[in-house]
Formats: sequence, structure tokens, C-alpha cells
Amino acid sequence: MSLEETYFSVDVEANGPIPGEYSMTAVGACLVGKPEESFYAELKPLHDRFEPRALAVGGLSMEHLREKGEEPAAAMERFSAWVRKTAGPRGRPVFVAFNATFDWMFVHWYLVKFTGSNPFGISGLDIKAYYMGLSGASWGGTRKTDLRRRFPVPFPHTHHALDDAREQAAIFARLLEEQGKLKT
Repeated sequence: MSLEETYFSVDVEANGPIPGEYSMTAVGACLVGKPEESFYAELKPLHDRFEPRALAVGGLSMEHLREKGEEPAAAMERFSAWVRKTAGPRGRPVFVAFNATFDWMFVHWYLVKFTGSNPFGISGLDIKAYYMGLSGASWGGTRKTDLRRRFPVPFPHTHHALDDAREQAAIFARLLEEQGKLKT
């Protein structure tokens, strides 16, 4: 039996460049083609280490995260359960992100550390690389501004993890539509 691919657009905010040494501050996700089906969590920091510039990008303070953030283990259990339930028993969850290497690295580390497994497996689909292969663009021609110009979407880029997951889901949906491959 082959599993049906279910595309999840995922975005994270973090307070530094690598997981473990720094913390994922927020994770947002939604279904590609159905952005209203979504997940969002702000996470308590793993420790006090952070890079001020990285933390400022997402607009969340360490104080806010310590006070209001969800325990990472609980957030990752909830996220994993949401992914599995949303994909269903016949679905294969596919991690999709814009610059997937950064987002996937944090999500994978957190899921394995706190739940023991990653429902997406060991890979992620990078929208930049997908567009490069589809269009023949150079790597330099795969910036988000380039894709938004070609595929205008109604979602802003705010550096809020769920907003940005919805934005990149809409961009990826436009790429799939262009090929006649979007399933909703």
C-alpha cells in the first residue's frame, strides 16, 4: 500500500543558529492548500543562552517565553500528535519549508529529543530548491521576494511562525497548482 503525501508547511523562530545550544522559540505549521488547518506553539527556552539579534527577529522576549511558553516536551508531543492525526493513517507527512534546512534542523532535534521520533522522517522539502529545479532559476534567483513577485500570495511575512508557515504554504501551493499537482 502506498501512502498519500500530505504536505505540511512548517516555520520556526529561534533565539540562535543551532538547536540544543540555543532554543526554538516558536513553531507554526499548516497544511499546504488548507492553511486554516494549523498548529502553533511558543516554547519555554531550554536555558538562558540566546543571541539578541536572533531573538529580536521573532519579536518574543525571553521573559515572555519563560512565563507563557509551553514546556518543549509537551509542545512537541502535541505537534507530533497533530501531524499524525492530520495526515491520517494513510498519509505520509512531508515537511515543507522555505529554507528547510534551518527549520527542519530545529524541528527534527526537538522532536527526537522530546518525543523520540519525527513523524516527517529524516527529510524535508525545500521550497527554494524545488523552485530552482522547476524554473531553472539560479540559487540567487530563489529568494522569497523573487517567488512572491512571481506567485503573489495573500499572507504577509511577519516572522510569526504561523503567519510565515501560511505564507510559504501559499507559495508552495501556487508552485503545485502550476504543475497541476495540488490536492486539497
